[in-house]
Amino acid sequence: MHVPVTAPVRTLTGESRVPADLRALIFDVDGTLAETERDGHRVAFNRTFEEAGLDWHWDDETYGRLLAVTGGKERMFHYWRHTDPVGADHPDASNRIAELHRRKSEHYEALVREGTVTLRPGIRRLLLEARASGLRLAIATTTSPRNVTALIEHSIHKEAIGWFEVIGAGDDVPQKKPAPDVYLHVLRELALHADACLAVEDSPPGLQSALRAGIDTVVTRSTYTRSEGFAGAIATLDDLGEPDAPAFGLVHRAPWRGHVTVANLRNWHGTPAAGR
Repeated sequence: MHVPVTAPVRTLTGESRVPADLRALIFDVDGTLAETERDGHRVAFNRTFEEAGLDWHWDDETYGRLLAVTGGKERMFHYWRHTDPVGADHPDASNRIAELHRRKSEHYEALVREGTVTLRPGIRRLLLEARASGLRLAIATTTSPRNVTALIEHSIHKEAIGWFEVIGAGDDVPQKKPAPDVYLHVLRELALHADACLAVEDSPPGLQSALRAGIDTVVTRSTYTRSEGFAGAIATLDDLGEPDAPAFGLVHRAPWRGHVTVANLRNWHGTPAAGR
């Protein structure tokens, strides 16, 4: 049973308010819904570079560093500026990046269709439980809507994209994560206060984006974020877990083991997080 927390918390505008009951879950996509980065996006980027005749190749280590730059187009521009600043300054550079990103998305979708990218432990189960309990679902991501649709349709089923009332993507807002823009956009579309929502993220930029929007956040560390710090998260876990394969981690700095349920999220939501 969810026991409402009555201690007031401080919002971005500075007023003191009692946390609202949890009404919506907002999910990041890459690294959160699925381990898309290493075996999905990274491979798709490299196929695109080879196809375009570029001598770029992003190995695991390089790609891990590049993930500090959010957004695929931004990531390519960042790499281009560091390896060939003259070429990156060409007037047609933006168009070239846009075309590379379009082809990369096509390669990524092909990888998803082939079954290369699958949902992380507990995701399908928690989504179904959230829908059954009446929680609203949304997405806040820096990836493109077509990548989100491909992942959801092929890893769950064709109609599952309709489970999410709002899909906030990087191109919908002026600044990508760690700026709060995409989460603020999703809150506006849901017509909910931040304290009625909970975010699920996997990376420091994603966590900071959600926290800056005033949203409590659960982190499920992904392949590239295992060793990162996540001060401010209400929970930091290996994944969401399954009944026969529990997850491990910390909830409010206390060791935790189990599989994350809607009841867990309701109990964790609205309580003070270390480092907030």
